[in-house]
Amino acid sequence: MPIIAGLASNRGRNLLHIQDRQPGDATLGVVVSNHADAPIIEKAENRGIDTAVVERSPGMDRREHERRILQVLSDYDLDLVALDGYMQILSETFLEAAPPTLNVHPSLLPSFPGENAHEQALAAGVAVSGCTVHLVTDAVAEDGSVIEEHVDAGPIITQEPVPVYPDDDPADLKRRVLYEGEFTAYPRAIEMIAAGQVTIDGDEVTVTEDGGAFPHRRFTSTDRVRKLRYGENPHQEAALYADPRNEAASVVDAEQRNPTGKALSYNNYNDADAALNLIREFEAPAAAVIKHTNPAGCAVGDSLSEAYEDALATDAKSAFGGIVALNRPCDEPTATAIVDSFKEAVVAPGYTADALDVLTEKDDLRVLDVGEFDGDTLGQVEKPLVGGRLVQERDLQAPQAADLETVTEREPTAAELESLLFAWQTAKHVKSNAIVLASGTETVGIGMGQASRVDAVDLATKKADRDAEGKSAAGSVMASDAFFPFPDGVELAAEAGVEAVIQPGGSVNDEAVIEAANEHDLAMVFTGTRAFRHD
Repeated sequence: MPIIAGLASNRGRNLLHIQDRQPGDATLGVVVSNHADAPIIEKAENRGIDTAVVERSPGMDRREHERRILQVLSDYDLDLVALDGYMQILSETFLEAAPPTLNVHPSLLPSFPGENAHEQALAAGVAVSGCTVHLVTDAVAEDGSVIEEHVDAGPIITQEPVPVYPDDDPADLKRRVLYEGEFTAYPRAIEMIAAGQVTIDGDEVTVTEDGGAFPHRRFTSTDRVRKLRYGENPHQEAALYADPRNEAASVVDAEQRNPTGKALSYNNYNDADAALNLIREFEAPAAAVIKHTNPAGCAVGDSLSEAYEDALATDAKSAFGGIVALNRPCDEPTATAIVDSFKEAVVAPGYTADALDVLTEKDDLRVLDVGEFDGDTLGQVEKPLVGGRLVQERDLQAPQAADLETVTEREPTAAELESLLFAWQTAKHVKSNAIVLASGTETVGIGMGQASRVDAVDLATKKADRDAEGKSAAGSVMASDAFFPFPDGVELAAEAGVEAVIQPGGSVNDEAVIEAANEHDLAMVFTGTRAFRHD
């Protein structure tokens, strides 16, 4: 457990934050101030931290003062010294005798060193400031005078950017740099040192950070492209930010082909993105209708209009007010079918002139052109948490027939295999627990977001028999995004007329599930991978 000595002249808020966080299991062994009335002393004592005051009286030599501090520190087995608003420049007398000594400076060094860093940043008109954690090095001449160009010039361990807003004053910027920058960077630096990512040899510092897709430190930058009317609900404010690295077709960069139409809402963007991600899965003409980020229907057809009609027929009731996504430029027949019922938006890689004439007659319909489907979709998705962020690779799995393992006595037919693979790729985009029933390359019934897998099967079969137009569960195939924990889900599907199943496998009850499939003459294949979607 690294032990730190903290030196502060005033509040020492970074030191207290470090003690509260204990990065890398580090803890403050002692806090020393050069002012008896410094607030840090009482606050440290309240946390049970040893404290000491070593004041520098008028006329006291700088180095003598440092030797007195070193005498206090000699009672502790220290690994680091951390400065926090310590208003004394240190010489080699202290630095050569003490453990490695760190300081945090409120700017992105080498810009704006010394005092008044915030005023300097605002005067320079920079858009980004921040803080720097660096090794403290000798900035004192032999005669005890300060060498200004050596102040805040030690090797940098880590930095944290903080945006500068147009209406910032020095107090605003100081506060945000502390809470958004220093409270992040200082603990990070100590944790890096504790983890062996930082090697300090005298005045030399070597920092090694993991590269690859998931580095120790993650930094992204986005730009606000528009404010939205509100978020998921009218009482929530919202805005749209763009990732400048993205080169793939996206709803963020989409051109709205009916400029007089309503702007997209937070929910529209969310649903449109979900719809676009689903129809990217397919090479042949494909269409999907999305409602609340779940597919109400999806289909691949010989033509775009056929695919749309088949997708809509899965659950036209739920598709009301949904988002339509197409993976081909929208033509007039497809546009005519789309406007036959109320939709919020259409997303497609282009439109014919006749299709635009049809679609733009609907004032409330947003018509989004995402351009050609070239460029790779960025490989990570993320979800903010309170206090952090989850980051993962995108689920880009696309199994082929040769990748599947048949586990039942009956093998699926070629037609069933095609349908099973279509259902699996669609199920990837359905909220778990997810069940997709398909016939050919069109959805028949979808069960999503259920806490029980057998309930998802029940919902999918009931939707197929109750809400689908000209379809039923009988004769369909079924995709399950995760394994069946018990035979009941397969038995329920068989009772509804399902004839083949694709699922990951891997349950402790696989044998019982397979036995149930055999008893009902179902074909069942395992993918070996699951396809959860929880967001």
